[in-house]
Amino acid sequence: MSLPAVPVAQTPENKFREYLTSRSRPQRFTDQQRDLIRYIFAQHEHFDADQLTLALQQAGLKISRPTVYRNLRKLVDAGLLRQIKIGARSVYEHDYGYPQHEHLLCEKCGTMIEFQDETIQARLDEVCAGHGFHASGHTLVVRGLCVSCNRARNPKRRLDLI
Repeated sequence: MSLPAVPVAQTPENKFREYLTSRSRPQRFTDQQRDLIRYIFAQHEHFDADQLTLALQQAGLKISRPTVYRNLRKLVDAGLLRQIKIGARSVYEHDYGYPQHEHLLCEKCGTMIEFQDETIQARLDEVCAGHGFHASGHTLVVRGLCVSCNRARNPKRRLDLI
């Protein structure tokens, strides 16, 4: 399922530039940061830092691994990316310009399927209201097997088809 984009007031690049200059110790916006943001927001994939570093190298962009790690944290803090912890691994996805959604994670092949369900959001709103809790967001990851891995795990035997 492809999630619809949400209208935003500014580009991810401009939002990050604003974030850097509004900090208690303002930082400059570098060409490497610009290239990193443009690359990340040119596609909608879940990725970890090592996958991103490799993809940047394959695209001919010279951005070091430490620069990637340092800026991923800043992009999360700026509200551009969301970090999802899956065991010891962290994957990242677009947060800015994309709607709230949930995930199905295949524990065998690693496929991550995004979906939206209004009833889940409505129920979470009810639970929060019942506890006087003000939620700032949530991440729901349902673990299991995708349809391909489930089929491979339970192949039908020839005799079962008769």
